[in-house]
Amino acid sequence: MTKSEQSAVAENSVSQGQQRDRGTEIAAELPYLRRYARALTGNQDSGDRYAAATLEAILADRSLMDGPHGGRIALFRAFHSVWTSSGSLLMGAEPDTVPSAAEEKAQARLAALTSHSREALLLRTIEEFRIEEVAQIMDISPPEAQDLVSTALREMEDDVIGQVMVIEDEPLIAMDIRNIVEDMGHAVTGVARTLREAISLGDSMRPDLILADIQLADNSSGIDAVNELLDRLGDIPVVFITAFPERLLTGEKPEPAFLITKPFKQEQVRSAVSQALFFATTETLMH
Repeated sequence: MTKSEQSAVAENSVSQGQQRDRGTEIAAELPYLRRYARALTGNQDSGDRYAAATLEAILADRSLMDGPHGGRIALFRAFHSVWTSSGSLLMGAEPDTVPSAAEEKAQARLAALTSHSREALLLRTIEEFRIEEVAQIMDISPPEAQDLVSTALREMEDDVIGQVMVIEDEPLIAMDIRNIVEDMGHAVTGVARTLREAISLGDSMRPDLILADIQLADNSSGIDAVNELLDRLGDIPVVFITAFPERLLTGEKPEPAFLITKPFKQEQVRSAVSQALFFATTETLMH
């Protein structure tokens, strides 16, 4: 084998190795990209369509994952490009479908918000990118990114006030969540520590939003509690707050649109509550 052939083989080997590394990196971040997409659209199906479109764009142009920003930032940059170029108000709907009343309501609310403010808010609070990284993803300056985050919080918290149920078995965490929610101006209908308590609380007063852990005091499931509440009460937005996000971000079963990992920060809860109530008529856990 000539030196040029050896060089070509080496270069091809490096290229294949890089592609494998990128594939592994994308696979690791994909659950979080889907989480972001679902929170952004307020809908599981719409969010998944945007995530799939992002992967298709990367397959068509692998250079989207190149650059100095790192794999996770590059992946979210690719998503942002797809989101902005396709028209975010379409919510990922198929061209020939008629929007539902809930989708029309969400689109009207989106149109009233400062452009791209929600993207910045979710990237900063739910996905926990630094402001500098949010700026890189959105191709804006850090001060612009910070201004968008602040604007989104203000606009969304002013949009709606609701009744919130908390399903959490740890007293200190439940108290912390309750204080955050009430400080936002919402009313807490009560705190449930078990599935039975959650069902009883829901029957006594229908909430506008449910904040739920997935592992409860008597080893019952917060997921089961939420699903039963939705069966009994109809569509209610849900935010899961859990130390075990991998139990929900599997890609093999229905996943929530709004998911916060413990230990959480106050701004994460505030953001998720505002986002979920913003899409108050949108199903957030398919079951």
